[in-house]
Amino acid sequence: MSLLQKSRKKASARAQIDIRGVKDGVLCLSNNQYRVVLAVSSLNFELKSEDEQDAIIDIYESFLNSVGTPLQILIRTREIDMDKYLEELQSRVVTETEKVYKDQLKNYDAFIRSLITTNKILTRHFYVVIPHKAANKTDFETVKEQLGLTTDIVAKGLMRLGMQSKELTSLEILDLFYSFYSPAQAKTQPLTERALELIHTSFITKETV
Repeated sequence: MSLLQKSRKKASARAQIDIRGVKDGVLCLSNNQYRVVLAVSSLNFELKSEDEQDAIIDIYESFLNSVGTPLQILIRTREIDMDKYLEELQSRVVTETEKVYKDQLKNYDAFIRSLITTNKILTRHFYVVIPHKAANKTDFETVKEQLGLTTDIVAKGLMRLGMQSKELTSLEILDLFYSFYSPAQAKTQPLTERALELIHTSFITKETV
């Protein structure tokens, strides 16, 4: 009975995520839908002068008009795992020979530990998701080419806004979903290139592309 329940749970999760596969940095969904995901740097709009803010708004409006396709903006807030950082800090305390620096490191270590006992240390990551809907018989190389053109337009538009962007690889896209749906496991068992190969071998059929 438990095995049957586990099987149903897996099927439900896959249906919810609705991913057919990832190839060459392109996320393949059902119904001939495809996505490219860009990791984007932040822009502190509030610290800009009024004239700079007006200029950014004008550039942003021009950017949206030039893309010609809907975009999804994803803001991901995650808690930073401080364990590794504290381990490295403790190692520096042990190896430091100068007393003044050793004392400073000890004080800093104590400060960080007291800080994280009452506060969560958070980080924000920003993504722009670029969609593409293909005709039934469109081959994958054509899909990649069309997505590449749109991605180039988006990247240049973001650069005009003062924001850097980077296209996620296949492994980085899978890791993004992995950390969404299994955050605890993602910390202890991160995805590797070998895991990506196994996913392609085990779950992604020829119909994916």
